[in-house]
Amino acid sequence: MAILQAATTSTGALVTDPQAVRELCENHCFGTLNWEVDDDGELIIWGYDSFEVYEARENGLPDYDGGIVTHEFLRSLAEYLEPNEEFDIQTAGFTKCRFPVLAKRYVVRDGEVLHADLSSPDPIDE
Repeated sequence: MAILQAATTSTGALVTDPQAVRELCENHCFGTLNWEVDDDGELIIWGYDSFEVYEARENGLPDYDGGIVTHEFLRSLAEYLEPNEEFDIQTAGFTKCRFPVLAKRYVVRDGEVLHADLSSPDPIDE
């Protein structure tokens, strides 16, 4: 059985309301990924997992029954980016046999969310 090994990293992006973005992130689960909004209001996401977002239950665990809400999370986040900021999240993964099986990218800028895999970026439908 092949085990997926993935890594995710993002660029930093300045947000208009750091506390609101912290609350947005706290209300969601990112698997084993880490996130931080520093004192300057810069958001970053990183870690060894695929970038998939779930809503958090009251106990802090992911709401798997509600399904993946990555696109909804990113659309909400887009409202908080400083003008002319771009938030770029990239995930790459492979199995133990080293065959690349996962490559995806999300770009949040100018109020829109773009998604790409190994093809060109396309807007996400609402």
